[in-house]
Amino acid sequence: MSTPYGIPEPPEVLDRREGPYGEVVLRRHGGLLQIIANGCFLMDTSDGRSERRLVDVALAALGPRAAAAPHVLIGGLGVGFSLAHAAGQSRWGRIAVVEREPAVIGWHRAGPLAAISAKALADPRTEIVEADLVGYLDETSDTFDALCLDIDNGPDWTVTEDNEGLYEPSGLAACARVLRPGGVLAVWSAKPSPEFEETLRNAGFQGVRTDEVPVARGVPDVVHIGVRPG
Repeated sequence: MSTPYGIPEPPEVLDRREGPYGEVVLRRHGGLLQIIANGCFLMDTSDGRSERRLVDVALAALGPRAAAAPHVLIGGLGVGFSLAHAAGQSRWGRIAVVEREPAVIGWHRAGPLAAISAKALADPRTEIVEADLVGYLDETSDTFDALCLDIDNGPDWTVTEDNEGLYEPSGLAACARVLRPGGVLAVWSAKPSPEFEETLRNAGFQGVRTDEVPVARGVPDVVHIGVRPG
């Protein structure tokens, strides 16, 4: 949107909160909702194809040996595209979402992002866990058939330094621990990372590949996929 003089209108801040990990902001820019964390743009509601693809790739990679109602853990609630897409698929059983920012959870439960996620949040299969994903993976005794990660701009571009270990051998070992044999790890990234592919292979994941999602400009979004050996 622009002013009558052709000058783009500035984003409108809808909410600004100081959370446990710094400042988080929800703003509206034209018809889009945007999430900003500590001044770093995280995501907006402009598309959602790659976030939905994250879920689709994981389900497809499970293959015919998958449980009748596989359990999925989604790392990062974001604007809700991945959750809403998973809840729209009858094949999934339990749908757990780990989100560390209480403000983001609040924007979905009683805020502008409810327009995307309200139906999914009302689904009895859905569970929202307020926790840091790295700590959750280390502490949980639950296991899942698929783990879909979208908490950073990618393995090579983390939002916080604490997340870097998640994409290293120790973090991938934690991911493998919560995956059942034959379970799928799918990781969203704003750009391809051949180095991360190699790290996945070295960590013991099989069938490692990268699924590209073209964007209007620049390098494609991607989903990195690896399967825990059965």
